[in-house]
Amino acid sequence: MANIWARILVGALTILVAVGYKNYRDLSAPGKRPDLDNNAYWGPTLKEPYRENKAILPFDISVKPEVIEDLIGQLSRPLKAQAPLEGVGFQYGFNANELAKVVKYWRDTYLPKWSEREQYLKKLDHYQTEIQGLKIHFIHAKPSQVKGQKPKKVLPLLLMHGWPGTVREFYDFIPLLTTPSDKSDYVFEVIAPSLPGYGWSQGSSKTGFGVAQVAVVMRNLMLRVGFDKFLVQGGDWGSIIGSNVASLFPENVLGYHSNMCGNNSPMGQLKMVLASFFPSWFVDSEYADFYKGLGHLFSTIMEEMGYAHIQASKPDTIGNALIDNPTGLASYILEKFSTWTNTAFRSLPDGGLTKRFTYDQLLDNVMIYYVTNSITTSMRLYSESMVASQFALAVDSLPIKAKAGCTRFAHEITHFSDSVLANKFPNLVHSSHHRDGGHFPAFELPQQLYDDFVSFVQKANFS
Repeated sequence: MANIWARILVGALTILVAVGYKNYRDLSAPGKRPDLDNNAYWGPTLKEPYRENKAILPFDISVKPEVIEDLIGQLSRPLKAQAPLEGVGFQYGFNANELAKVVKYWRDTYLPKWSEREQYLKKLDHYQTEIQGLKIHFIHAKPSQVKGQKPKKVLPLLLMHGWPGTVREFYDFIPLLTTPSDKSDYVFEVIAPSLPGYGWSQGSSKTGFGVAQVAVVMRNLMLRVGFDKFLVQGGDWGSIIGSNVASLFPENVLGYHSNMCGNNSPMGQLKMVLASFFPSWFVDSEYADFYKGLGHLFSTIMEEMGYAHIQASKPDTIGNALIDNPTGLASYILEKFSTWTNTAFRSLPDGGLTKRFTYDQLLDNVMIYYVTNSITTSMRLYSESMVASQFALAVDSLPIKAKAGCTRFAHEITHFSDSVLANKFPNLVHSSHHRDGGHFPAFELPQQLYDDFVSFVQKANFS
């Protein structure tokens, strides 16, 4: 009788192992590239057949004086915000007392010197071209070389921002990339686009323009400017879109570097869950404090991701509320530059805004949204990525074949360990942790991000 039960137990265990192994293979198997139209038209409906204007033209970002005059008038209205609760900093959102200070500075100090700020924004070269029916704005920064020294090898770089950022985040980062340094054998020719629907780039007129579709436009932009091989760097949406570019177009991407690497494949999600229960299996003990498990992730989602839900479901509602509402726009955008830079800043009356940034830097970013009226179209990327989620799910399961580098800044909202990233980034040649910095490192700590990026490039050895 015992032999019979032993055989049954062995048989059952064999079946469980076989089923488990099959499920593991299914979860870890690379996905198939989704069927994407690389020439899909996303502009408004036309009466005549579409003919793409492939010209690349200098783009003037000048703002009409009457727009600035009107903005001063709007900011001169009495601020009727409710006083914050006693003892509350930014825990309930943007503190009204700090908002009054921001508005006063914006109206009385920043806007009177707008011509100076505008010239600053113009110090990099701006261009526009048409891709798949959309007028795409981008900065093109060419590298310099040092006379009398051996020329550095030039590598093209696609550099992408996220929400609620703009290309303004990169104004201190780009000069580091384009200037020869003893830290690198390379110098970079930077293409930094405004994402479609952000700033000076036109938003889609069609539904279904999600992350994968934006990735196609970004790759086509690089081809347009003459680069069929290039590096990718980004955070926030720039990280996700860049990951899609690298996954979908391995023939074009030399390397991928991000300050917000993620892995949303089925295997990645499974490992994230397991890592919460068995962290020592997945995380180096030296950096265990970076990885705080599902409990922290859940509390972060509940406290900090409400904006993402409304933008993924009703972007036009909140967008309409912010149109011609500069005070509301500043409050909505700048709150993220407090909390996402360091969640501890929530307890401060001023949100710690000027611990890392100046009002001029922050208002430059807000102004780009305001003068281009792009807040609604920028937020639609959240909803359209949900509409086109079948493409996102497919791309998430595609490994990035290019050499990859992933860096983590301490106060980012969440982090993925190397073991969790492994199936998405099988060629991860660089991994790092920084004890400072948050969600906007190119804006907050450009030198540290540069050092990390060139460390990745040196290790990858793109010769």
